[in-house]
Amino acid sequence: MKKILLSSIIVIIGITFIGRLSYLQIFRSTPNQILEDSAVKAIYDYPERGYIYDRNGELLVANQPAYDVMVIPREVKSLDTLEFCSLLGIDKPRFKEQLRKARVYSPRLPSVLVPQLSKEDYARLQEKMRKYEGFYIQKRSLRYYATNSGANVLGYISEVNESDIRRNPYYKQGELTGRTGIEKQYEDVLRGVKGVKLIQKDRFNRVIGPYKEGTLDTLPEQGKEIRVTLDKELQEYGERLMQGKRGGIVAIEPGSGEILALISGPTYDPALLVGRERSKNYSKLHYDTISKPTWDRSLLAQPSPGSPFKTLNALIALQEDVIKPETTIRCYNGFYVGNKKRGCHCGGGLRNMNSGIYKSCNAYFAGTFRKIYDKYPTTDEGMDTWEKHVKSFGLGDYLGYDLPTGRKGRVPDKSYYDRVYGDNRWASSFIISNSIGQGEVAATPIQLANMTAAIANRGYYYTPHIIKKIAGEEINDPKYTTPNYTTIDKKHFDPVVQGMADVYTKGTAKWLQIPGIEIAGKTGTVENFTKIDGVRTQLTDHSLFVAFAPVDNPEIALAVYIEHGYYGARYAGHIASLLIEKYLKGEITRTDLEKRMLEKSLEAEYAKPYSGEEFKINEYVW
Repeated sequence: MKKILLSSIIVIIGITFIGRLSYLQIFRSTPNQILEDSAVKAIYDYPERGYIYDRNGELLVANQPAYDVMVIPREVKSLDTLEFCSLLGIDKPRFKEQLRKARVYSPRLPSVLVPQLSKEDYARLQEKMRKYEGFYIQKRSLRYYATNSGANVLGYISEVNESDIRRNPYYKQGELTGRTGIEKQYEDVLRGVKGVKLIQKDRFNRVIGPYKEGTLDTLPEQGKEIRVTLDKELQEYGERLMQGKRGGIVAIEPGSGEILALISGPTYDPALLVGRERSKNYSKLHYDTISKPTWDRSLLAQPSPGSPFKTLNALIALQEDVIKPETTIRCYNGFYVGNKKRGCHCGGGLRNMNSGIYKSCNAYFAGTFRKIYDKYPTTDEGMDTWEKHVKSFGLGDYLGYDLPTGRKGRVPDKSYYDRVYGDNRWASSFIISNSIGQGEVAATPIQLANMTAAIANRGYYYTPHIIKKIAGEEINDPKYTTPNYTTIDKKHFDPVVQGMADVYTKGTAKWLQIPGIEIAGKTGTVENFTKIDGVRTQLTDHSLFVAFAPVDNPEIALAVYIEHGYYGARYAGHIASLLIEKYLKGEITRTDLEKRMLEKSLEAEYAKPYSGEEFKINEYVW
C-alpha cells in the first residue's frame, strides 16, 4: 500500500511538472521571453509604410529603400575598428558610443548601429560584412516625397527614443515613428505591422534552422494607404506665393470641413528630414529662431483677428436685435472713448451695416458693440452673451481637428476683466477694441478660416479635418459629418454676406476682383505692438484677409495671415484672390496680381530690429 501511495505521489508530481512546463512553453511564452533566449535570434521584416495621396489621388508620400547596420552586442568579436568605421562613414567615438547604447538596451537583441545607409554605401559594405561577426544589414524603407511642399502638415518620421519604447512596447530600438503632422496623427494606420522570423541556434552559436519549424513566424502587413483632403496643386501654389513672407494660410471646403490647404511660411522641403542628414538638417531648421520654419503658423500663430472680426459683431448685434441692417451710425473719421479719439479710415459720414462692412468703418462697429452691452442691465450679462455667440463660431477653443498640434486662441470673459479692473468696475468702453478685432481677442488662421466657412454656410460649420479615406474606405466619423450650429439665426447672415461681397465690388478689396467669380471677403489690418525696453512700441501692421467663393454656393473658404504685411488687401488680399481663382478655375487670369506676389518679398521688413518681437505679445500677453 505504501509503495502504491509513494508511486502515485511521484506520478502526480511528475505530471504536475510536465504540465506546468508545457503550459509555460506553449501558452505562456511571450515574444519578449522567447527573444531573451540566447539560443533564439529574431530577424524582423519591416513593412512598407502606407502611401499618402491628396484628395484627387495625386501621390504625396511614398517609400524608398534604405539599409540599417545592425549589431547584436554579445556576438561581436574582435575587429579592425578603424577599417569598419571607414566603411560605415563614422568616426571611432561614435562607433563606441552606439555600441555602448546597444549593450545597455540588450546584449542579446539586435540594435541599430548605423541607420539609413544609401544604396551606394550598402553595395560597398555588403560584400565585406562577413568579416564582422555580430553585425548584419537589415533592409527597411524611408519616406520619399513626390512634392516639395506641405512639410508642416505631412510631418516627418524619426527613430523612437527610450520614452517612446516605454510608452509603447511594440517599438524596438532603431525603429521609426511619426513625429509630427499626418505621420504622427495616423501612425497606427501608416506603420503597418512588422513581421518576425525566429532562428534557432546551437550551443556553438551556429544557426540550425527555424525556431519551432517557423510556427511562430509572422509576415509583415504593409501600412494602409490614406487619402487626405489636401489639394496638392493648391498647396504647392500657395507655398510659392508665400516665398519671402511669414504667415499662415488655411483653406477649407465649407460643405464638408475638409482642409484644402494648410500653409505655413517660411517652410522647408520635407525631403530634408529623410536619411542620415535628417538630424543635422532638423537642428538647423529648429534652431532658426528668427524665421522659425518648423513652427506651424497656420495652427499656432494667434494674431488679433482684426477687421474680419467685425462680421461677427454685426451678426451678434442682429441676433440680439439691437440693430437692423439699415440702422445708421455716424463716423467722425473715428469715434470717441471719453475724451480720447480712436481713428478710422473709411472717410467719415453716416454708415449702415452694408457700408460699415465694405468700408470697414471702426466707428460703426464700436457703436454696434456698445449697443450689445447696453441691452443688458449689467456688463457681466452682456459679456456672457457676447462670449457665447463668439465661441459658437469655434473661436476661443481647440476646434477638434485631426492634427496633433494647435492653439485655442483667446476669447476674453468677465472673470478676466474682473481681475484687471475689479468686479462691476468696467464697462463696454473699457473693452471697445474688441469691437474691431483688436484688444484681447486672438485667433489662429485655422479658426479664422473655420469662422469664414460658418458665415459661408449661413450659420454652421463642420469640424475641420485632414483625413478623407483609409485603405479606400470613406471616413464617416460623426465628429466630421455632423454640423456644428452657431447661435445666430440663418436669416441674419444675408446682410453680412452682402457686405462682404461688396468688399470686392466697391469696398476695400475692389481692385482684387477675379473675372467670372463672385467672392465675399473682408480685409484686416492688424495692429502689432510689443514692449521694447519696457516701452509699448508699435511695429508694422499684419495683413489679414478672409474670403469665400462663390458667394451663393461656396466651395472654398480661407484665411490668409501675413506678418508685417501692412494693410489687409496689400498682401493677404492678393494671395486670397489668387488661391480662390486657382482652386475654382485651375488657372490664373489675374497675372498682374500673381506677378506682384511672386516677386514681392518682406525679407527687408523682417530684417528690421525687433521684427520677431510680436511673438512675445501674441503668445504670452493678453
